[in-house]
Parts: sequence; C-alpha cells; structure tokens
Amino acid sequence: MQLEFYKYQGTGNDFVMIDNRSEFFPKENIDLIARLCDRRFGIGGDGLILLENNKETDFKMVYYNSDGNQSSMCGNGGRCLVAFAKKLGVIENHTTFIATDGLHHATISDDGLVALQMIDVTDVQVNPDFVFMNTGSPHHVQIVDDLENYNIKENGARIRYGDLYGKAGSNVNFVKQIDSHTFSLRTYERGVEDETLSCGTGATAVAIAMNVLGKTDASSVNLNVEGGKLIVSFDRDDNIFTQVTLKGPAEFVFKGTIEI
Repeated sequence: MQLEFYKYQGTGNDFVMIDNRSEFFPKENIDLIARLCDRRFGIGGDGLILLENNKETDFKMVYYNSDGNQSSMCGNGGRCLVAFAKKLGVIENHTTFIATDGLHHATISDDGLVALQMIDVTDVQVNPDFVFMNTGSPHHVQIVDDLENYNIKENGARIRYGDLYGKAGSNVNFVKQIDSHTFSLRTYERGVEDETLSCGTGATAVAIAMNVLGKTDASSVNLNVEGGKLIVSFDRDDNIFTQVTLKGPAEFVFKGTIEI
C-alpha cells in the first residue's frame, strides 16, 4: 500500500502529516508509526500527526510520539497541523480543532505564522530548584548556568526517569535568561527520548514559569529554541493563566509517498 504523507516543521520540531479523514490509517500499528518517524529507515520526524474529521470543529488532531505511542498535546505539532489543514483547503485563516487536551483556536497569517491558543494553566507547582506544570503535556522547568554546554540528553533523562514523575515521566526544559522578556531553552522530550530542536508546550511552560518566578513581568515572552524563535503570550490573574497563545512559523517541507 502506498501512503501519501506531508512533512512539516515548526522551529525545527518536525512531523509526518497524514490526511486521515477517510480513516484508512492503521492507528493501532505502533511499529509502523515508529518506522515512519525513524530518521534512517523511514521518513523521519519527532512525531506523526493524523488530521481527522470532527463534527463539532474543523478537524481533529491525533498525535503520536516518534516511538509510535499516542501522546499528549504537542504545541508545535498543533501549529503545523493548522498549516497542513490550510494547504488541504480544510480551513482558511481561522480555525477551531479538537485535540487530546480539548478545544483549540488558531489563526494562520499569509506568511505562515500560526498563533495557537493553548489550554488554561491553573496549577503551577513551584519547588526550590524547578517549576512543574501541565500545558497540554507535563513539563519540568529548571534554570541552568551554562545552557550552551549543558548535557540535555543525560540530565533530561535522569529527571524524566527519576522518582519525581513516576512511570509516566515528564518533559524537561532547561532555561537561561537573556533579558527581561527573552529566554533561551533546550528541551528533552519524552517519547522522543532525546533533545528536540523545539517544543511548543515546553516553551509555553517556560514563559509561564519565568513569570511566576518573577524573572519577567512581561505577558508576552520571547523564547529562543534551538530551531528558531517562538512567542508565548497570556493573561494572568493571580496564578491562573488564560488566553495562553503560542506563536511561531509552521513550514511545509516536502510531500511524498512510502510503501507500508
């Protein structure tokens, strides 16, 4: 069987995109999904995303990590799926869609910048050395001194598989402040089990964490990720964050077919 796919990336976070509105894709085949995401033996990607029909919204997002397992929300993946939906003619410049963490609103500009509304964040856990929250996916946020030379894979895996988060684990973000409203971050993603060039839910968590810690009083925060730049904005009332928006580029890379 020939599978038609599209490849998208958002600040270096790359995804295999499949139009599954006819529901032909074998979603239970974990090995197939992992093979398609494999960078040596498949297409290559940090994850695979299915665009499916939904009666209440424009479409449904079904997201799989590169290990083949269905996962929690992916912010950059959601932004890329919006761009994919526009390419397919499913939407124009505004959309609503459903994902594993609920309803999302998004806009896409003519130059490919996608602004995605994330879930409200109501539980920010501040600890002496780190901050933890769920921004659609669980995220550990930790400030480090030498971000450029920090061993992200080793230290991220140690926290992800450690006693803090149990069997489910957590994504892990390491952060360095650049100025009063700009931060650099590097992320270890569970499911990928390595550093990725960008993580949208991670950038969202970092922006909120830095605001909670008093590192910035800005409600629009610039995030430098390894693959580019993102902007996270929000409204804050006490420690409740609403109107959380993740904005950045989402780019079509190529289209192809592969035998499955």
